[in-house]
Amino acid sequence: VQLQASGGGLVQPGGSLRLSCTASGITLADYHVGWFYQAPGKGREGVICSSRRGVNGFIRDSVKGRFTISRDYAKNTVHLQMNNLKPEDTSFYFCAATRFTDGCSEYGWYDDDVDYWGQGTQVTVSS
Repeated sequence: VQLQASGGGLVQPGGSLRLSCTASGITLADYHVGWFYQAPGKGREGVICSSRRGVNGFIRDSVKGRFTISRDYAKNTVHLQMNNLKPEDTSFYFCAATRFTDGCSEYGWYDDDVDYWGQGTQVTVSS
């Protein structure tokens, strides 16, 4: 099983990036999927997730109105669209998938529940 993440990079404040995560070995439609970030010296924190039914679950308060998650079922891929990026969004972003029943809800998206991790991609927001 592999989750291949891409799309990170350097962007100025106010800019946009789209991260993508393509799975091989599993069908993402069978999983809750989403993204975590990890700043230096800190643990992974949930950013946003999409349930197996394609319903958006948890979204971190700091990214509400700016980040959205979407699925491309045909390509077995999940995207994270990040708009109006801020310097505090700078982090290493990981895509993840879980089959845990309560793995993605409006109340949380937790790293302990993850079955598979992508390799991560760096997002840097700086002028």
